[in-house]
Amino acid sequence: MSTAGTAVAFGIDIGGSGIKGAPVDLATGELIADRLRIPTPQPSTPQAVAATVAELVDSFDLADDVPVGLTVPAPVKHGVVPFIANLDQSWTGVDVPSLMSEATRRPVSAVNDADAAGVAEAAFGAAKGTPGVVIVTTLGTGIGSGFLLDGKLVPNTELGHLEIDGYDAEDRAASSVKEAEGLSWRKWAKRLQRYYEFVEMLFSPDLFVVGGGVSKKHEKFLPLLELKTPIVPAGLRNTAGIVGAAHLAAIGHN
Repeated sequence: MSTAGTAVAFGIDIGGSGIKGAPVDLATGELIADRLRIPTPQPSTPQAVAATVAELVDSFDLADDVPVGLTVPAPVKHGVVPFIANLDQSWTGVDVPSLMSEATRRPVSAVNDADAAGVAEAAFGAAKGTPGVVIVTTLGTGIGSGFLLDGKLVPNTELGHLEIDGYDAEDRAASSVKEAEGLSWRKWAKRLQRYYEFVEMLFSPDLFVVGGGVSKKHEKFLPLLELKTPIVPAGLRNTAGIVGAAHLAAIGHN
């Protein structure tokens, strides 16, 4: 891995089953080396995850001044996790940058995973150069959201938890629900239609970007949606969390 003359940050995507990381070229948003994945330790306590993060960082030959950015599957308010769903409950109240900086001996920034994906899409992907309000949604186990205004992140929006027709939105429209209930693309698209038209009514966005693993099959469901707002598949797919986290680390976000 050669990074001579290249502005680099290291991005890490922390999930409930795996922790993935790679160095990112900050000019292009491309990974400079193959990403490495290490299983998330069980139990996934902050100390155990911090040790895995340090192992991941040490697996690459990084210059001492390369910053580290990481995603957490939870809101991150001024570096602190207020509550969490997919990792050990002992994460609540943890100052993530302080913990991870101590473990890696580097400056570390932390951001919600869907927010990181949104930032990546705005900087390098499907929303690059789009002014106004862009809402990036990740359809997966739940529905994550990244909200951007003129390319700048408005953090921790959690639009997957809007209550629509008496339901938590992600309990009806996440891609995991499509699989669990055996819904056809058309039936699932009806639920997505209700979700996106509701978000559209609230925020009048200029663009929707749809990420998550199911976005690889976007031609099966996006054409079925009838919205006033353009809606497009994500450009970065499964590297978005790593790239967004690295980009934010480089600009000193926390």
